[in-house]
Amino acid sequence: MCGIFAVEGHPEAASLANLGLFALQHRGQESAGIVTAYKGELLAHIGMGLVSEVFDGKRLENLIGRSAIGHVRYSTTGASHLKNAQPLLFKTMHGPVAIAHNGNLTNAMELRAKLEKRGAIFQSSTDSEVIVHLIARAAGPIEDAVIESLRQVEGAYSLLFITPEKIIAARDPYGFRPLVLGQIGKSYFLASETSALNLVKAQVVREIEPGEIVIIEGGKLKSLKPFKPLGKIARCVFEQVYFARPDSTVFSRSVQGVRRDLGRALAREMSGMSADMVVPVPDSGVAAALGFSDVSKIPFEMGLVRSHYVSRTFIKPTQELRELAAELKLAPVPETLKGKKIVLIDDSIVRGTTSQKVIKSLRACGVRKIVFGITSPPIVSPCYYGIDTPRASELIANRKSLDEIRKFLDVDELHYLSLEGMLAAAGGGESEGYCAACFTRVYPTPIPDYQTPEPAKASSGSAPDRRSLL
Repeated sequence: MCGIFAVEGHPEAASLANLGLFALQHRGQESAGIVTAYKGELLAHIGMGLVSEVFDGKRLENLIGRSAIGHVRYSTTGASHLKNAQPLLFKTMHGPVAIAHNGNLTNAMELRAKLEKRGAIFQSSTDSEVIVHLIARAAGPIEDAVIESLRQVEGAYSLLFITPEKIIAARDPYGFRPLVLGQIGKSYFLASETSALNLVKAQVVREIEPGEIVIIEGGKLKSLKPFKPLGKIARCVFEQVYFARPDSTVFSRSVQGVRRDLGRALAREMSGMSADMVVPVPDSGVAAALGFSDVSKIPFEMGLVRSHYVSRTFIKPTQELRELAAELKLAPVPETLKGKKIVLIDDSIVRGTTSQKVIKSLRACGVRKIVFGITSPPIVSPCYYGIDTPRASELIANRKSLDEIRKFLDVDELHYLSLEGMLAAAGGGESEGYCAACFTRVYPTPIPDYQTPEPAKASSGSAPDRRSLL
């Protein structure tokens, strides 16, 4: 998952892009970069680390210009290395172009092999560079080249391009990843989430629609819809379950509101449950636990305290780092929890790393009984659209039955929200229009780069072994 941000037509473009990236830091913590347009050139500063580590006042002062795009990254395609940090900047027959990409292309390796046979020399191992090489080979104006290149790719993309004259934004026809448009006066903004627009005091105008391309030049915006309508969309439900900030609106719904509804749905499915308190796993479990408490009438308590100086464990680049971060991330409050029966609420279990360590700490401080409630179904299949679950063997629900997971975590009861309950809560009562491939193994697009998926273990508590379109 990554975060992207753009500013067009503002004298403080780089500084505003920097602030926007701060608001999107939760979407990527490996690298950050900003590219600005100034007097026919593109100026860039890109580095490894958090936004606060990559940028300081002097570096921002050097990024002159009234237009900018920015990117925060964690790797789903390509190693965690400076050469893969974005925005990627290239010189092409269309002039200098930089690209910032959120998502994952499912035919990038196939296209890359074809391009290399035709003489293309790649500078990085990221899938995003494939788009640049396709653009470089397309004729006509840059916007026509972008359209021609995107006709050839499969998968998920929310994209920002910057040239010396304009900014171009594009969202894939399925609408997997969010992208929103904002405005301050005659200045335009684009961001992965509305929280970034809110931080810079930009008015949220609307979502960029699935399959839409927006061109912003000289304070004027032009919208194109060059792709054939699919008749369906496949927005990533995990954005609302876990990834997005709770103060964002994603896919036209409040993330905080969706998470409360997920908790309410789980409480209804666990009707009759009794306990001393409902305890969230912070931060993404808090709203869900409040919703669960609303319906169940079990008191809500903050029995776990999160250290805000530890970044998200799920998006650490290695398992070793995830485990070390999990040790520091959450601490129980013994005076609140000792001797109690609790309903512990979290949004998901991916690898089980954090959950196991949290539960161990709860047992150590004397919790009498733990009922673990998860506001999504078991994650049984890899995501090929930008979530860091590339191998089925990393997913605990793909390897273990429901009871085996319960024993592994050392909880007394384990309850997952049903697929139907999750989709209805995310869609405000509607279950259509979402990608749930990580829960169902049914992929909405071809995935030619992954034609031989790992064998999945059929088990109770897991979705049926339905395969993708391939």
